[in-house]
Amino acid sequence: MKRRDFLRAGALAGLVGTLKLGGANKLMAQPKSSELPYDLVTAMGGEPNVMFEKAIASMGGMGKFIKPGYRVVVKPNIGWDRKPELAANTNPLLVKTIIQHCLKAGAKEVLVFDHTCDEWRACYQNSGIEKAVNEAGGKMVHAHEERYYREVAVPKGITLKKAKIHEAILDCDAWINVPILKHHGGAKLTISMKNYMGIVWDRRFWHSNDLQQCIADCSTVAKPVLNIVDAYRIMKSNGPKGKSEADAVTLKALIMSTDIVAADTAALRYFNQAETMEMAAVSHIQKAESLGVGTTNLDKLRINRIRA
Repeated sequence: MKRRDFLRAGALAGLVGTLKLGGANKLMAQPKSSELPYDLVTAMGGEPNVMFEKAIASMGGMGKFIKPGYRVVVKPNIGWDRKPELAANTNPLLVKTIIQHCLKAGAKEVLVFDHTCDEWRACYQNSGIEKAVNEAGGKMVHAHEERYYREVAVPKGITLKKAKIHEAILDCDAWINVPILKHHGGAKLTISMKNYMGIVWDRRFWHSNDLQQCIADCSTVAKPVLNIVDAYRIMKSNGPKGKSEADAVTLKALIMSTDIVAADTAALRYFNQAETMEMAAVSHIQKAESLGVGTTNLDKLRINRIRA
């Protein structure tokens, strides 16, 4: 039986989370925490592909998250016309390796996009991500026009009550959130939840209506099956675009979790190895926790710390 027929039949075994998206019930195929060996994995000391390989293996492999026939979205940060050394965008080698694992797990196709801030063609090309995606067997898709987005309700939102979300996210079977850890002038940090701003069209509203709360609100819908934070080379200042390589520092770290709040909490701790940032400044993390999205209490989680 095909997966879509399976879902229409109403057989919900193994699936969790029903969200109201654009008037249709969207079933998120996210594994339960009890089905995974760890709640959160961190890796340090290796190249991006090596750290990912070890982290995903310790989580039970990509097959825990991606099933045969899935239409998958991998969503990195590709917002800026910057080369990888400036740490403005997600590391292309990490993106390439994730796509390869999705396809090896049986994904039907893997789509990659971002609603960029700089001119989209330049961002896709000069970030090195377009080349990495093509080499891995994925597909870059457009996100620069409003016609690629559909309005959905945000039932749990405090400030953000609706948002136009990219159709690739709404129509996929699973998506993987792959932000880079970096400084941001407005949100203070760009991590997993802030990466949602690349899947929405109408983000001007966010900047003029409590950015931190809007980030938290949007994290309650269209949840990724996995959050993978690229902290290999991070931007410690002058974010989100950066001015020079002096704004970046190499940490050689990676954070992986199904819990987006936990992932961002751990990433904040890594950022503080380079530049001091208080949790209160990145208030969307605790705001999301108050909405039931995840936890900032890492002490209660099963964590695997890997040296790559």
